[in-house]
Amino acid sequence: MEFSELIKTATVENVLLWRPGLAAPVRGTLCITSHHLLLSSCPRGDLELWLLIRNVDAVEKRVSGSSGTITLRCKDLKVLQLEIPGMEQCLNIASSIEALSSVDSVMMMYPFFYRPPSLRLEQGWHQFPLGRFFQRLCSQTSQWRLSTVNRDFSACPSYPEAVIVPAAVSDDTVIKAARFRQGGRFPVLSYFHPRNGTALLRSSQPLTGHNRRRCREDEKILGTILDEGERGFIIDTRSAQAAKQARMSGGGTEPKSSYPQWRRIHRALERGRPLQESFIRLVEACSDPSLSMDRWLARLDSSRWLSHIKAALSTACLAAQCLDREDSKVLVHGAEGTDTTLLVTALAQLILDPSCRSLQGFQGLLEREWIQAGHPFQLRCAHSASSHVRGKQEAPIFLLFLDCVWQLSRQFPFSLEFGEELLLTLFDNAYASAYGTFLCNNEKERLCKVKESTHSLWVWLNQPEEKHKYLNPLYSHNPLVIWPSVEPQSIQLWQGLFLRWIRPSQHLDEAWQEIQRLVEGNNNWSKESTGKRLSQTLPDTTDLQHELLGQEITVP
Repeated sequence: MEFSELIKTATVENVLLWRPGLAAPVRGTLCITSHHLLLSSCPRGDLELWLLIRNVDAVEKRVSGSSGTITLRCKDLKVLQLEIPGMEQCLNIASSIEALSSVDSVMMMYPFFYRPPSLRLEQGWHQFPLGRFFQRLCSQTSQWRLSTVNRDFSACPSYPEAVIVPAAVSDDTVIKAARFRQGGRFPVLSYFHPRNGTALLRSSQPLTGHNRRRCREDEKILGTILDEGERGFIIDTRSAQAAKQARMSGGGTEPKSSYPQWRRIHRALERGRPLQESFIRLVEACSDPSLSMDRWLARLDSSRWLSHIKAALSTACLAAQCLDREDSKVLVHGAEGTDTTLLVTALAQLILDPSCRSLQGFQGLLEREWIQAGHPFQLRCAHSASSHVRGKQEAPIFLLFLDCVWQLSRQFPFSLEFGEELLLTLFDNAYASAYGTFLCNNEKERLCKVKESTHSLWVWLNQPEEKHKYLNPLYSHNPLVIWPSVEPQSIQLWQGLFLRWIRPSQHLDEAWQEIQRLVEGNNNWSKESTGKRLSQTLPDTTDLQHELLGQEITVP
């Protein structure tokens, strides 16, 4: 297939562009390329629009007389409107954008064509190897080993080539246990808690089925990591009823008779279509300027998005509490083990491990717990909140994670080295990107030369001229566990994302720049005076009064 076959009209003059933040529409020449939509203004020729076509979520067209209007609803929630002279040209432009935004061949996507002069191919793809994480683990314990049992992806197609398993368990045992778990996702180490030697593991559901099938090898893996008399917790991210129903289709849970030292806890977290519908309802409410206060609050509540955030943070806190306060090992799984499982294990590590709250540590966490762990980004992020296609695979699980991280950064503004700008950038790139980091659904699929032929997002983010944009100027290393509050008044709408293109952010941006300037200009300022300055400058959405809603923080 050639891109030229999909472009019915490449250039149209005298197009009127309406976009967020523009006081008045801009008239200019519209151009369609294989991956971008461009508009240069007349008569100055300034480039007013540079839109990655992959970012288009929905194309809405309306023809009236001899002209037409195209509304582009983007995956990053931006809305653009183009008034195009000529009915045929309008229909051709709409058809071209729809075709180009729907190309599903990975190797035809923009990351395979993007060649910035400042970056080199293959740079940064091995910045966060599991081997480095394992070396750090070896300095703390000898109970685990790095296994290449999945080097050819035959044991589990959605796991990386190397995984961390109990040292006392052989690869043969692991292979047999993989056959007992959905998709082959056998229990692997996610996090080791150095304070007390507890461990966080993740997997998919066991395939017990209606006849309660057993697997001695799977029982051995989970039995090996517990000492005699020690107990562990299995946190199942499905309701007890959903887990019971899964047995009818071959899935299920770990029976007490076969796993006597493990106690199962159900914490139902929505995924799939219900979560996608919640996202859609929230975006629709945020985009409706006609709502009264009562109606707005009712629609915000009915979207249930904030309830999903509370449930995710509560479950992550439960896992962290079992590890840190109950001194117990924890296994997390739902059904497939690629969605809510990763949401919980990643959030639990942010709560427990201060190294994950640094910029580099957070990038490493995303690599281990989302990208290499097999979260199906290409399926889950195929569409955002505006698409007219109602598929079964789309779900904003990763967005829910980013929102939970934002809630943590708001409650503990000194404890995370990165700020909101990084979270927004990650959201944008997960749905449409010039970089290959979020392409495909797992490491096996990335063998289509993703790492050889596209650039890594991490290399771009870590360039000095870019990196400073994402740093939190108020950051101070906090070695403590940060326990977030999940009370209703503590969880807020992430306005920086959901209202990003609706409300002006000029004053907030200026305030943040002023904070950065003050901190960089005088690093000897105390945190108290900086916090006082912040509370006087920022609006309520980032008020520092929430600092102590969770566990008390000590700032060295």
